[in-house]
Amino acid sequence: MDVVCDNCDAKFKIPDEKVPKGHSFSLGCPKCKHKITVNTGGPPGKGSAGGAKQDGDALTEAVSAGAYDADDKPFDFLEEGAETALLCESEPDLRAQIRSAMQNLGYQIREPKTPIDALKQMRFHVFDVIVLDEKFGTEDPDENNVLRFLERLAMDTRRDIFLVLVSDRFRTNDHMAAFHKSVNMIVNRKNVGDFATILKRGVAENVAFYRVFREAMLKTGRA
Repeated sequence: MDVVCDNCDAKFKIPDEKVPKGHSFSLGCPKCKHKITVNTGGPPGKGSAGGAKQDGDALTEAVSAGAYDADDKPFDFLEEGAETALLCESEPDLRAQIRSAMQNLGYQIREPKTPIDALKQMRFHVFDVIVLDEKFGTEDPDENNVLRFLERLAMDTRRDIFLVLVSDRFRTNDHMAAFHKSVNMIVNRKNVGDFATILKRGVAENVAFYRVFREAMLKTGRA
């Protein structure tokens, strides 16, 4: 059976007699040691033999089951009131523009290289802002496992995260698309040059909205 690592794209073979039929199993990539989950029960392609890929559940399980590693903790020290951001962007030029914009706004930033790195950092810290390219860790923007993980967060945690989706399919501030993708804001790649202005306005509007929301919850005794 042919297997492709979704982290480093290394290709290797597993003897067919050693492959459990009709079950999922995990193995470490011999090149980068990344954990790969292979599903032999489904059709060939993504997430199956011939194109091994970790889905959102497998990523979450791999992160949750891991022992504590201090290297996974994103910040050793934060000043009081510091705002933090997770930047999940693979394209160097876009990442550099977004990083510069967020640094100018005062954010302390972490930049994971893979989806599993992103989940590990979220395991130990609730980021104020997460900027996620819809193609981060995937060629199919509708199969973004970091976005799937964030969709499943408890609402009281998710409410504290301002999630920005970087996309080439949707226009900037497309509210219907943002609602459909369960994100706070969409920024089209063509508008990344204005990222600081767009983000600052979006965060301010979000803070104002939740101030009213929390006041209403207090008045009705639900907070």
